[in-house]
Amino acid sequence: MKKFTMFDLTQPLSVLTPAWPTYEPLQVKFFKRLAPNGANGQLVTHSNHVGTHIDGSLHFCTHGRDIASIPLEELVSEGVVVDLSDMAEDYGIYASRDITDRVEVKEGDILIINTGYHKYAWDQPEADEVRYMVKHPGPQREFSQWCRKMRLKWIGLDCGSADHPMNTKIREWMPKQAADCEAYFRSKYGKGIDDLFPPDHYQLMHIDLFPHDIIHAENLGGDIDKVLNRRMVIGCFPWRWVGGESSICRIVAFDL
Repeated sequence: MKKFTMFDLTQPLSVLTPAWPTYEPLQVKFFKRLAPNGANGQLVTHSNHVGTHIDGSLHFCTHGRDIASIPLEELVSEGVVVDLSDMAEDYGIYASRDITDRVEVKEGDILIINTGYHKYAWDQPEADEVRYMVKHPGPQREFSQWCRKMRLKWIGLDCGSADHPMNTKIREWMPKQAADCEAYFRSKYGKGIDDLFPPDHYQLMHIDLFPHDIIHAENLGGDIDKVLNRRMVIGCFPWRWVGGESSICRIVAFDL
């Protein structure tokens, strides 16, 4: 154990941790305390999409694998952590070239993307739940096609979703922010949300990739700023859950 250093890339989990919008948050209660037999016991209720979690392909794909079916060789493997925080801005768009300009990505890697938006997570001094869930940057279809070409094992993000928030239901749920994003896109790209994220590109990081078992983990944090732009062994440790569409997990980077 003294031959390597471990970095925990997991966001703390508590009843204060926000689930993805409209999903069930974590609820905990004691059903027994130490008296009379000396043991504490708790009951826990939650969705699978609260805190650091990995989406299984079953989450968006009827024939997809459950969490128990993901081989350990895919969950734990070599990969890279890339820092995009220098270019990240509210509603921003990143592309594959932004990754490859910063790190070498090999076929079959695990890819962890630091947008810098973990600084707005619930446990941070700059906590801003709306900014974290609704304004973080995301990719277009070019990126999902590149992920398929590279046969990535899985992808990790330090924000609310692997998809751009305006390419999810959030666009409908948050009209004020959608209008802000529309103005930003028009100013920067000369195009609107519907042009950059047309209906057939909807939630492409899920719908385009999960049928190919290229899945992703969301809401990373912890020590992520200590491992930027480095090649490491990266491990994701969910439940061995038969029938699980997704799972709360712990993610660790190993500096060997």
